[in-house]
Order: sequence, then structure tokens, then C-alpha cells
Amino acid sequence: MPSNSLKFDVTGLSRTELTAYLTLLDSHPLNGSQLSRRSGISRANAYDALRSLKQKGYVLEYEEGLYVPLPSEEFLKRVRQRCDLELSALKEKIFSASRQSSYDYIWAVHGYEEVVIKAQEMISSAQSDLYVLLYPKEARALDSHLLEAVRRGVEVKYVSMGEPVDRFDFQVVHHNAESIQANNKGRVFDLVKDKSEVLVGMFRTDNEDDSPINWAKNNWFVQSVRESVRHDFFHCLMHKIFSRGEQLGEEEIRMYHYLENDAWGNEVPGRAER
Repeated sequence: MPSNSLKFDVTGLSRTELTAYLTLLDSHPLNGSQLSRRSGISRANAYDALRSLKQKGYVLEYEEGLYVPLPSEEFLKRVRQRCDLELSALKEKIFSASRQSSYDYIWAVHGYEEVVIKAQEMISSAQSDLYVLLYPKEARALDSHLLEAVRRGVEVKYVSMGEPVDRFDFQVVHHNAESIQANNKGRVFDLVKDKSEVLVGMFRTDNEDDSPINWAKNNWFVQSVRESVRHDFFHCLMHKIFSRGEQLGEEEIRMYHYLENDAWGNEVPGRAER
């Protein structure tokens, strides 16, 4: 059985010690009695906290019985170092306790900001390609990250649900975005990273923070969403030909043939940029 004794404590201070330190930051120098009055800590506990803080190097007794705090910048530096050590130890515990699972679960991500942060994280860690389908609101939060991914050599294949916020080499504008949003009472959202990870769902118009957004590394789910976005490209190109009676341009024809070969499991020769 793995040990569960690891304690994750950012500051290494008790609540009383931290209160004493913060009180000293606000007003110093102080002795134990003064600290007690200002902080609400009992007198005995105030003296105990000062002795402990002195021993840990967080306060200095610059005159007998009078204490000053370690400067806040230095305090935060020490906390950061301690946090890094704690995280390293926690990481080792997690890896040693984890069992390799044959199941890839689908997880719900709650809260609009949490979804955006997760999407930014996925984009920043992409190595080969990204399939995205975004409405302008999400584009404003993610396009700069997608452009940075392009600069790193990641192929970004972008279905824009409305007028694009930024222009990408491999991009189509969906002709029916407004109707889809109205019918669904929300904005669909698809992000597929490296054929290995997906973030997908819909931001409800009436409640973005309680919207059904899912994250997964489940192989069939990733494949399904990726193929769905790939076929949205075909749909947009076919709409131009058959509904608007227009010819595809040279770059659109190149895009079409690239997408034909970019089916799941195929190796596409060359890059996606047009």
C-alpha cells in the first residue's frame, strides 16, 4: 500500500505563526504583548509564535524582546522554494501510487474560465496539429495562443463560426454559424490536440459557467470529434460549390485534397499550410 503521509503545506507555518508574521508586516517592531493585542492571538501563543518564527528565520529579534519580520519579498521567495520542493515530492508520490489504467475516462470541466485555461494549456503543449472550431468570443481568448502554436510549427486547422478574429492559413468560415447558435441556444466548441486529447462541448447562452464541456484522452472520442471538425471543412467547401454556385479557389482545392488525406490513421505528406 502506498504511504499517504505526505503533507502539502505551502508556508510551513501554523495558522497562528502566519497571523503573527502578517501582523508584524503591518506594524513592527513589536514585542509579544503588543503582537497579542494587535493580532488577537493569546499572549502565551504570541510569544510561542515569535520564538518559532525566529527559529525558522522568518522574524529577527533586533532588540531584546522586540521583533521585526523578514521582508515580504524574501518571505515569498522562501515559500516559492518550499512549494517547488513540496510539488516535487507530491509528484513522486502520485507517480508511485498511480496504476496504469486501461480505461480512458471522459471528464467534465466546470466554469468558463477553467475551460479557457484548459484550452490554452492544450494549445501551448501541442506538438503536431490542432483542429479547432470556435465562435468569436472563444477566438478572442485563444487565437493568440493558436498563432503562437503556428509559429512553433504546429498545424492549426480552423473552422471559424462567424467572422474570424484572426486570420490563419488553414481556415474556413462556417456559413451557418448564427443559425446553429440560435437552434442550440449556445456556442459549440471543439479543440482536438495531436490526435490524443480533446476538449469539446457547448457554451450555453443563458449560463456559460454551467455548460457541458468535456475533456478526454479517450481514443474513440478524440477520433470522433476530430473527424467531425474535419468534415465541417468539407461541408463549408461543398456549400460554396453547390449552394452558392461558386468555384473553389486554388488554395481551397489544395485544402480539400489535404483534408482528404488527413483522415484518422493516414499519414499526410507535407504540411497543411496553403
